[in-house]
Amino acid sequence: MKKLVLILLLSVLPLTAFAQSLDEAARQAARQYNAKVLSAHTEQSGNSKVHVIKLITSDGVVKTVRIQARE
Repeated sequence: MKKLVLILLLSVLPLTAFAQSLDEAARQAARQYNAKVLSAHTEQSGNSKVHVIKLITSDGVVKTVRIQARE
């Protein structure tokens, strides 16, 4: 069942949704939203890790992006 969920997620998420490191995730998020990184950290979510990146866009909107970390 977990494999099926993972396969379904991989089919709908862009490849940039998965990042190797926190730095890579922050760079990807900044590029994707044309924004600057305000902060970035990694959280444990069950058995996996999630990179949490806070961004500010060029028009002043603050966004928080969560990117699944590859293990």
